[in-house]
Amino acid sequence: MIEYEEKLKKFIHENNIQGEHLIFSQSCHTVEEAAKAVNANPNDCVKNICLIDSKGHIIIAIVMGEDRVSTKRVGKTLKIERPRIATPEEILEKTGYPCGGTPSFGYNAIFLIDSKVMEKDIVYTSGGSENSLLRITTKELQSSNNGQIVRIRR
Repeated sequence: MIEYEEKLKKFIHENNIQGEHLIFSQSCHTVEEAAKAVNANPNDCVKNICLIDSKGHIIIAIVMGEDRVSTKRVGKTLKIERPRIATPEEILEKTGYPCGGTPSFGYNAIFLIDSKVMEKDIVYTSGGSENSLLRITTKELQSSNNGQIVRIRR
């Protein structure tokens, strides 16, 4: 897992992204685990839900920790058929990061950020592995992935 953390750190450095990369001995795979690791509320964390469209392209839907993504809204926003949840194998292949550690930027994808995420100043997002997180402002997060801000939560 260290290779994925290093890959993300390199991307952050090379692209001058302002954020704090945090590595833990315990898992941060779930929102509950992530919130516990940083002693925060689950809604201080965001989830990067990996979706696949009918042509095999990856879409990253970024929602608050306690929210769920609406694939119907994602489809409407992008004017495509409803996408499906990516498999762990597809996530690794298309993002270069493992499921449970997929960051909010650093690879080629369509990024959608739920409007509720932008109501926060700072959030925690996956840091490249199941044992790492990135503390980042929502403004920097959006700037780092050029994500479209739109309501995609259920």
